[in-house]
This record gives sequence, structure tokens and C-alpha cells, in this order.
Amino acid sequence: MTAARSATLPGPDARARLHDTFAALCRIESPTGHERACADWIVRELTALGLRVIEDGAATAAGAGAGNLLVRIPGAGPGWLLLCAHMDTVPLTAPVEPVLREGVWENANAGILGADNKAAVAALVELARELSQPGAAPPASGIELLFTVSEETGLNGAKAFDVASLASRVGFVFDQASPFGEIVAASPTHVGIVARIRGRAAHAGLAPQDGRSAIAAAARAIAAMPQGRLDADTTANVGVIAGGTAYNVVPALCTLEAEVRGVEQGRVDAVLTETIDALQEAADVAECDLDLEIQQKFAGYRVRPGEPGVELAGRALRSLGHEPRLVHSGVGTDANAFRAAGLQCISLANATEHPHEPGECVSADALETGLALAQALVREAAVGSA
Repeated sequence: MTAARSATLPGPDARARLHDTFAALCRIESPTGHERACADWIVRELTALGLRVIEDGAATAAGAGAGNLLVRIPGAGPGWLLLCAHMDTVPLTAPVEPVLREGVWENANAGILGADNKAAVAALVELARELSQPGAAPPASGIELLFTVSEETGLNGAKAFDVASLASRVGFVFDQASPFGEIVAASPTHVGIVARIRGRAAHAGLAPQDGRSAIAAAARAIAAMPQGRLDADTTANVGVIAGGTAYNVVPALCTLEAEVRGVEQGRVDAVLTETIDALQEAADVAECDLDLEIQQKFAGYRVRPGEPGVELAGRALRSLGHEPRLVHSGVGTDANAFRAAGLQCISLANATEHPHEPGECVSADALETGLALAQALVREAAVGSA
């Protein structure tokens, strides 16, 4: 670590508090729909700092256990900057007991850690603590901290949030599991597909010829559907298939769930058409009926050259010794929802690893750098036009 970069990282006391906060947050299990305990913890911590926490009414619409939380820290100047993290995690497969082993935080049990996105939540809580210390000078620009719910199931908390209530015109989320320096310049549109194939039940031993196998039709469709990485910016996947009632019954129903993601809308539309055609042809050949539900989960985006957020992120990253890199991502974040609502919001990498997997982890250095990046964005917001 260079001397210059070392000077920009949090001090020893701030680092110790950050790790304690992160571990405490990870222990609060908050899969989507069960964010209440995590939200209450954040409210208690920030209220104790003298900050006002506003919870919106998004819980019902978002299918969440709490609403989104918004905190404002006024600055010395008129500008405002939004920093955002989500409180929910994917479903748990084991209790969460965070442990620090050889400089890396991981779950002692065979399940997710929750670093997605509690590494960012911890950084924002500690940023609020720093800015609220007695005698602390106000930031040059006002800071809005937003903790969202129900991100993992389709950015539902962000979609339900009233962006017009924000003073900020530029924002950042820290939700890209890749090395520091990456700025997400393009994020995909995500389309979900639920296909229900309806055949005809029959005894598999006595009269299979009278049946119409929905599972056989689904298998034919899946074999013909585009899947995997189709090009640099487009993917497709069949993630769930379920059907049948017993081994000796020709299955009358089979349901499959699939998705298409892509940065270019025309390419998404083409792959979606190919997928639907494969499903319909397979159903027709098997003399089955097909019911389809197609839903756009979120819209993709491309960052325009010269956006203030890109310039601000670049300055902040360089101040920490990281060279900014514009990348295309295969995942959506709350930034997708906010941009669709008119806010210039960008997703930044936070160096978490193996999200949604039992081996999920984040290094102590990455956790500390995440806080340093939030601090740098606050400093650099006074330099540019954010």
C-alpha cells in the first residue's frame, strides 16, 4: 500500500468500528421480506447520532419487511449527493456467523455471509457516524443516505421509492462484486419468463398413448432455447423446472422459469422472440397448450459520456490509488431503478466476492476501502458539479 493511499484510508478507531458494525449487520438475518430487524438496528444507530431517519411506505408494494430508510446530513453548500445500499439478502441456507480468518470475512457456516450488500450498509453507517461526531465540520455538499429493501427480488424497494423526494441529482450504489476501480457504464435489461405447459394426464403403463406429456414438451423447448452467454452483453437461462405428479402418470403440467438479460434492447427482444418460438413449437408438437407470463424486471442503462457521476467517481477512485475503468455488467442494481426514474445514479464496485454463494466473503482491506471510497466521494463532490 502506498503512503498516499494509506493516508486516505480510515484511521484505526474508524476501522475497528467499521468491522464491528459489519459483523453486527451480518448477524441480523435479513432475506428479502424480513428486513425489519436490520432496519430497526440502522434506525437505532443513526438516531443515537442525532440524525432523523425517514422510513417510507414501500414495504407492502415492495414485498418487504420494512420500508426504505432515508437520512439527510446537511452540507455547507447547496449541493447534495446520494449514497445507497440495500438491506436485504438472498435466502439463507445456514445461520450467519461472521468470522475474520486471515484478513477475510466469511461465514463460519455453509451459507452466505451477507456482504452483498451489508459491506456497503456498514460503510454508510460509519460515514454517518464520522460526519455526525461532535465538532465535525459539515461536508461541503449535503449527503443523503438511502437504505433500500427488496433489492434481491427485482429492485422492488428502489422502484417503490419516490425519487422526487430526493434533493440529490447524482447518486451511487455500491453493489458490483468486482475489484475497486470499476464503474458500471452499462447494465442490462432483465426479462423474466414463466411458461406453463398443459398436456393431458394418462396412466403411464396402461394408456400412455392417450396422454400428452407436458414434461416432454418442456424438455424439447429447453433443448431449443438460447441459453448461457450469448455474446458479451447478453445472457439467457432456464433456472426452474417443475412438473408431474407421480412416476406412473403422464404429466399434465410442467412449469419452467427463465430469464433473458442484455444491454441492447434489440438483442433482448430477439432472444426473447427465439425463446417464445421454441416454447410454442415444442408445445404444438406435443399437442399441449402453452400459457406465458413475461415481465420486465428492470430496464437497462448506458451511462452517457461526461456524466457528472462518472467524473466524480473517477476523482474519488484516483484519490485512493485506483484507476477508474468503465465496464459493462451482467447484473442490475438499484441504480437501474433510479435511472429509470430520472436520477443519474451509477453502480460502483466494492470488491465483495462470490455473492449469493456459500463461499461469499469480503476482505478486511476491501471493507475498509469501501468506507474510504464513500468518504472520497463526499470530499470530491465539493470539487465537481455533483
